[in-house]
Amino acid sequence: MAGHSKFKNIMHRKGAQDKKRSSMFSKLSREITVAAKMGMPDPDMNPRLRLAINAAKAQSMPKDNIQRAVDKANAAGGENYEEVRYEGYGPAGIAIIVEALTDNRNRTATNVRTAFSKNGGNLGASGAVSHGFDRVGLITYPASAGDADAIFEAALEAGAEDVSSNEDEHEIWTAMDALHEVAKALEASLGPADGAKLAWKPTTTVEVDEANAATLMKLVDALEDDDDVQTVWGNYEVPDAVMEKLG
Repeated sequence: MAGHSKFKNIMHRKGAQDKKRSSMFSKLSREITVAAKMGMPDPDMNPRLRLAINAAKAQSMPKDNIQRAVDKANAAGGENYEEVRYEGYGPAGIAIIVEALTDNRNRTATNVRTAFSKNGGNLGASGAVSHGFDRVGLITYPASAGDADAIFEAALEAGAEDVSSNEDEHEIWTAMDALHEVAKALEASLGPADGAKLAWKPTTTVEVDEANAATLMKLVDALEDDDDVQTVWGNYEVPDAVMEKLG
């Protein structure tokens, strides 16, 4: 289990995703609202909004919820969210990047700092760990979208830079500025993706032993439980055998 994918952290453990569906819808709604506010409310004219709506549909978010999130962007007196990033260290010096959308920086910073300090980590200064990551695009498709060879060919044709496949999903990596273009090309050949967004991909990863993995998962869980936190990235690798014991 690698720490560079939103859907390959604590949320993918058995039973956890259903319990977090409400929280997930809240996060997806917030991203839709921000995307609609930053550009046109029409997904055909706003690539970020299109990706956000596709991601919401992939998680079976009801159409009414999606439309409400779009409408919020134009509502008078609606929430004003800003994008913030936190960087810190988890157990065993694991590098962690937390991305949030918040209408209250003080609240979010306090909650993130508390999550780190209570779970074997500490919050660092801006830029503390991001130098160990590449800023890239990440598009995810379920394993059912096709076999690894077919996905690889489609991704290559669409202009992607790298593909990794496992029994659960396909991860397609792109240059940062090519994300929307590649996602659009892939949608034409493979259908809508489960997710497509800018990502922090670690240049090197650290394998975490069983003792530290349990604490690390608690930290990731605590961060993701916060409504303001959209995504948690890390440079960790947890062996499957260890994940089985933790699951």
